[in-house]
Amino acid sequence: MARAVSALPEAIGAPLQRVLSYLETTLPLAAATDYVDTFDHRKRFSPYLTGFLYGDTRKRGLALLRFKQVYRAEGLVLGDEELSDHLAVVLEFASAHPVPGQQLLVEHRAGIEVMRMALRESASPWTGVLDSVAATLPVLHGAEREAVVRSAAVLSPGRLRGRRTGRRRKSGRR
Repeated sequence: MARAVSALPEAIGAPLQRVLSYLETTLPLAAATDYVDTFDHRKRFSPYLTGFLYGDTRKRGLALLRFKQVYRAEGLVLGDEELSDHLAVVLEFASAHPVPGQQLLVEHRAGIEVMRMALRESASPWTGVLDSVAATLPVLHGAEREAVVRSAAVLSPGRLRGRRTGRRRKSGRR
């Protein structure tokens, strides 16, 4: 994997190299635990792109359907084991179908940027993945940049739309 990453353009490869370095120097169980603690327990880092715009609302269902329709138009039918807006699913789709995949990523750029900013603020070792993804997308300007700022404000800790932050009290109760 290191060889493949080193062959990438600097803006894409350098952030991934930081992630690989973390994985090489961290015990597998510790890295897995950190991953789960980051992406499964903190909504600001949620890999589900439509959640940033719609939270747990009916509109999110329509947005998920849009992802499935784009996938189906390219011959991909997802099973029920994963939601269509999971960043890993979208990235895999984009690698095989660059034009519609890039379009989905651009449409959900605000969510990608909010997750990226939150990871960076928390000094997460996973930040490099989002930095690399962002390096493949067009530069944000004007309204897009404003959408990221608005999303970041809405998704600040304790203000997630219709969701709990996942934080637990010291007693272990929510």
